[in-house]
Amino acid sequence: MATDAPPALQSYVVGEWVTPEGDGEPVPNALTGEVLAVSTAAGIDMGAVVRHAREVGGPALRALTFHERAAKLKELVGVIAAHKDELYALSAQTGATPKDAWVDVDGGIGVLATYASKVRRELPNAHVAVDGPPEHLSKDGSFLGQHVWTPRHGVAVQINAYNFPCWGSLEKLAPALAAGMPVIVKPAPQTAQVAEALYRHVIASGVFPEGAIQFVAGHPGDLFDHLDGRDVVGFTGSAATAEVLRGHRAFTARSATFVTETDSLNASVLLPSAATDDAHVQRFVKEIARELTTKAGQRCTAIRRALVPEAAVDAVVEGLRERLAKVTIGDPTDERVRMGALVSASQKQDVERTIEKLLAGCRKVVGDDEPELIGDVAPDAFLAPTVLLLEDRGFDAVHELEPFGPVATLIPYTDADEAVALVQRGGGSLVTSVFGDASDPDAATLFTGIASHHGRLLFVDDVSADTQTGHGTPLPHLVHGGPGRAGGGEEMGGVRGMHHFLQRTALTGSPELITRLTGRYAPGAPRHLDVDHPFTLTYDELRIGDALETDEREITLDDIEAFAALSGDTFYAHMDEEAAKASPIFEGRVAHGYFLVSAAAGLFVKPEPGPVLANFGLENLRFLTPVYPGDRIKLFLTCKDKVTRREPDQGTVTWDVEVLNQDGDVVAAYDVLTIVRREVSS
Repeated sequence: MATDAPPALQSYVVGEWVTPEGDGEPVPNALTGEVLAVSTAAGIDMGAVVRHAREVGGPALRALTFHERAAKLKELVGVIAAHKDELYALSAQTGATPKDAWVDVDGGIGVLATYASKVRRELPNAHVAVDGPPEHLSKDGSFLGQHVWTPRHGVAVQINAYNFPCWGSLEKLAPALAAGMPVIVKPAPQTAQVAEALYRHVIASGVFPEGAIQFVAGHPGDLFDHLDGRDVVGFTGSAATAEVLRGHRAFTARSATFVTETDSLNASVLLPSAATDDAHVQRFVKEIARELTTKAGQRCTAIRRALVPEAAVDAVVEGLRERLAKVTIGDPTDERVRMGALVSASQKQDVERTIEKLLAGCRKVVGDDEPELIGDVAPDAFLAPTVLLLEDRGFDAVHELEPFGPVATLIPYTDADEAVALVQRGGGSLVTSVFGDASDPDAATLFTGIASHHGRLLFVDDVSADTQTGHGTPLPHLVHGGPGRAGGGEEMGGVRGMHHFLQRTALTGSPELITRLTGRYAPGAPRHLDVDHPFTLTYDELRIGDALETDEREITLDDIEAFAALSGDTFYAHMDEEAAKASPIFEGRVAHGYFLVSAAAGLFVKPEPGPVLANFGLENLRFLTPVYPGDRIKLFLTCKDKVTRREPDQGTVTWDVEVLNQDGDVVAAYDVLTIVRREVSS
C-alpha cells in the first residue's frame, strides 16, 4: 500500500506563507526515525525575498527608534512564552529533554528580554546613536568629529544550526531587529519543524512590521547571488561549510559581511594546584558531565578536551564513571530520562566515526556501546556519554577532530605552560573554563596564554562556584563567538552585538550641525539661555541645548578648611601652603575638586520641588585647572541628552556641566544624570 509523502514545511516570504514544491531534506523524528516533514524552498524567488526585505521591511524598521524596536522585542517575549508548551513538545521530537528545551526556548526568550532592556538603557530614543565623545578638530572648537551608528540599508540573513532552533535563531534576530535591519531566517533541516512553529507565532503576532521577518524553510538556493555590501550573513555551523560560503562572490567581490560562529574544540582545565582538592575536582567533574549530557553533547560550546593534571587523572576518571553511570537515557518525554537522543541516526553515525578515529591515540574509559534505553524508542540516534583518555601525547587528531555529541577526551598534562600549549592547539575556540583557586599564579598563566585564542573564558573558584552560569552557557550581555577555528565572528555581546547591522560613520562639521543631526549636545553648539531655569521644565518640555548660566561664587580659604573639616580630606595640597607650592603641579593651597562639584551644585540646583526628581550620578568627571583661594567660579548647565525610562512618567536627562573660573578657563567638566518627570496623558 502506498504511503503519503511527508508534508513540506512552509516558508513565509513576500508577505505570505507558501508551500514550496520539489524535493527537499528530511526532517526526522530523532526518537523513532520517522520522517516528519520535508525542508525545502524550491521555487521561491530569492531575489524577490531580498527586495521585499530591503524595500518593505527595512524602511518600516528604520522609521522606528531604537526604543520603539526594543519595545517590540519585549512584546515578542510574551508572544513566544504563550506557546512554550508547543515548542517543548516539538523539541522532544529532536531528542531534547525538557531541560534541553528550556535552554533553547527559554534561553531564546531571555535573549529578547535582555536586548529589549539593554537597548532602552544604553541607546537613545532616536534613529542614530553616537559612538564615543566628540573629537575636537580645530583649535577654536568650531569643527568637530563624531562617530555615529545608523542602520544599514540591507538585509540580515540567518543560516542557523540544528542544535538550537529557537535560541540559535533569536540570538541573531534580537540584535538585528533592534538595530533596524530586516531578517531572513533559514533554519537547519533537522529541526526545522521547531523553527517553523516558532516563526508562525512570531509573524502571526504582527509585532514587527511586514517585511521585517521572513522565513525560508529550506535550502536558500541563489539567495547569496542577490546580496551586496549592504547585507550581513550570520552563519552558525561547521567550519568546513563556513569556508565554502565565505568564498562566495557576495563576500569576496561585493563586500557583504559574513559573521560566523563555527564548531570549536573547547577545553576545560583543572589547575595543577587543584589536583588534590576534592571540591575543585568534583566541580570539574560535574561540569564535564553536564556538558556531555545537555543536548546530548550537541552544543557548539561543549567541552571536547578536558585537561587534567597527571596526579588527578584517576580521580577524574573515577568521578566521571560514578556520575555518568547515573544518567538515564531514552524518551525525553519520560520524567525519568536525563539525556535524550542525538538529532538523527546519521548524526550518531558521524559521532561514532569520529570516536573510532580518536581511538587510534586514546582509549575509552567511560561509555557503553549499547546503552539501556527508557521508553518505546528506536535505538538508532541514542549514544551513551563517552569519555576518552589520551594515551599518545603526540596524537594530533584530538586537537583537530570534533565529535559533535556526548563525547569528551581527557588530556593529561604536567604544568601550566604545557596546558597553555595544549589549549592553543585547538586553533581558536568559543570558550575554555578553568577550575582552581583565584590566588594560584597558574590561573594568570592560563589567562595570559589563552585569552587571545578565545571568545570567552570562565574561571571557577570557591567564590563563584555556586553562582557561575556554566562552561557552555552563552550570555546575551557578553560576546558569543571566537577567533580562528571558531569562526572569527562575534554574536550578541550586548549592544556591541548590534554593530554588525549598523554603519559607523565619522560625522564632521560644526558643533551645531552635529548636535542637530545626532540629537546630543556637542560642546561649542549654541546654548538656549533664553529659557526659564531648566530644572523647572518637564522632560517633554526640555530641548537639547536648553541651558543655565549661573552667577559667580568666590572660593575662600575658609571654604577649603571647612570642607576639609567636614569631609576629613586633609591632603597636603589643600592644607599646607609650603608643601603645595613645592609640588610640580600647584602654586599654593587649592580647593578640593569634590568641593568644587558641591559648590557647583549649589549654583545650579533649584531647591523647591519641581520636575527634577533625583540626581543619580556623575559621569566623565575631570578636574582641569586648579582653583585657588580668591578665584571665582561659575558654570553652564546644558541639557545634553534625553532617554525615556521604563517608568512611563519619568525620563533620564543628562546635563553637561562646565565649570569656569574668572578667566574663562574650564576648571571642571562632567555630566550630571537626573530623573525628570514626564507629562503623561490620561
